[in-house]
Parts: sequence; C-alpha cells; structure tokens
Amino acid sequence: MGNIFSSMFGKLWGVNKEIRILILGLDGAGKTTILYKLQLGEVIKTKPTIGFNVETLQYKNISINMWDLGGQTSIRPYWRCYYANTAAVIFVVDSTDRDRLETARKELHMMLKEDELVDSALLVFANKQDQPGALTAAEVSKALGLVELKDRSWSIVASSAIKGEGLTEGLDWLIDVIKEEQM
Repeated sequence: MGNIFSSMFGKLWGVNKEIRILILGLDGAGKTTILYKLQLGEVIKTKPTIGFNVETLQYKNISINMWDLGGQTSIRPYWRCYYANTAAVIFVVDSTDRDRLETARKELHMMLKEDELVDSALLVFANKQDQPGALTAAEVSKALGLVELKDRSWSIVASSAIKGEGLTEGLDWLIDVIKEEQM
C-alpha cells in the first residue's frame, strides 16, 4: 500500500526517478574526469580506472547511477557484465587520439549490438576539445560511423571535461531522450 502512495506522490510532485547510465570509452578518454566534473563540479586528479567508479548524480529530478568503467584492453570484455538495466551509454572519445579511433569505433559498434543495450540511448562526448589538434565532433562522428546507427537515439557533443564545456548540454539531451523514450 505504501508503494502505491509513493508512486502517486512521486508522479504528482516530481520525486526522483532512478536510472542507470554507463560511461564507457577507451582508457585515457576522460571518462572519470567527466564523471567527477558532473558530480562535484570540479576537476579532480584521477588515475586510470581499474574496475569501475559509481556515483549518484541528482539531475533534473532524476537520480542517475553513473557507472564509469575502465577502458583498458584487458577490462573491455567485462563491460558486458554491467549492461543490464542501462537507460543510456555515454561513450567518451579522446578527440586528439587519432591512432585509436578505429579501435573506439569497433568497441562502440560491438557493444551496441548487445541485446541488453538495444533500447539504450547513446551520447558520445568528443572530448578534449581544449587540446591542440583535436578533431571536431563531426570528424569524430564520421570516424565512429555514427550515421550507421539507424535504430537508436544518439547524439555527439564536443566537450572538454577539464573546462566543463559541452557536459551539461550533452546530459540535457540525454535526459530529455530518456524521459521521452523510457519514462
């Protein structure tokens, strides 16, 4: 009975809905920096993630459990252990790392073929835009083959985790899509 009233009051007063978002990408792309910039509003010194970081972020009346998974080659096969009940994936790309864009493309497309992620929205952060020689979001999109994603809501946003640029714009888009498609 209590759950019925909680549900009714939640709908009336906008009590937080809880969702799960994975932050994925190759190692060194800026995933952990983005996570903590969104959570704390500041840049903290990070080291390579071995395993995962989990933080809960309150954003637009939604409680987001953000799972930042390590991106090293040896860890990527274990990403699939975290796919269940995922509303969206944030895929972070180091826009200066031209040599590994093809690897990022392969990992992204392989991941998106998983049954558990078929309904998950995709936000790509073309990160490190503050660095010299960074590819534009359009160039990263082309390199990742994002236009091939026909049956999925996706967007790419140029970002700088260090400066905080593009992060709220990307998260705004993602939350709007999740609300529209899944809530």
